[in-house]
Amino acid sequence: MAIFSFDIEPLAQARPRIAPRPYPHIYDPNNVKKYKEELHSLAVQKMKESGLKLFDGALFIKISFYRPIQKSVSKKEHARRSIGHVLPVKKPDLDNYIKSTLDALNGAIWTDDAIIVDMFTRKRYSEQPRIDVEVLEIG
Repeated sequence: MAIFSFDIEPLAQARPRIAPRPYPHIYDPNNVKKYKEELHSLAVQKMKESGLKLFDGALFIKISFYRPIQKSVSKKEHARRSIGHVLPVKKPDLDNYIKSTLDALNGAIWTDDAIIVDMFTRKRYSEQPRIDVEVLEIG
């Protein structure tokens, strides 16, 4: 098992953009592209520090997305969110966090996200936005 914590604010996968020139092609918006590159780089660094090789067998993963608490909420509401009494039931959707993160970690922690056969994910509020990833090779 490997456990990683990435000090990066989670970013949801946005709808792809379409560019007609110089030829029709689809691309990620700039902020999503930058997020994926930064997370990928952090993951490669953590794998090197851990002395691990890319996982290439069937995987169970657990991902916890910790998003920042909005500055516009009251102090009382801020406290409730920071201790977990209020959960982030607003957008962005959890599946969009998953998509951008799995894409970013391809080739950094695992060979391809196709080898993920079981997954547990959640999103929470936190004073310290981050992404925690646990990887367990099964079978």
